[in-house]
Amino acid sequence: MKAESQNPLFDKVERVIDKVRPALGVNIVELVEVTDGVVKVQVIPSSCSAGIAEETVIVLIEEQIKDELPEIKEVVAFKP
Repeated sequence: MKAESQNPLFDKVERVIDKVRPALGVNIVELVEVTDGVVKVQVIPSSCSAGIAEETVIVLIEEQIKDELPEIKEVVAFKP
């Protein structure tokens, strides 16, 4: 989902998520939106039992993003 790739903050958040992806196991994480300091991500859980819980994925991503991009206030799960 690259709908916001013209937003430089969107691209920065995407790079941070790319760094964290190896730690997320088999879960798929897609960046949906970055607006007013809020990052929305969609977590697509693995169908196998090795997946990490969605809440844990959000916490891991949020910690890393806030560490590198202090202008981000919150990371929330997007439910389509």
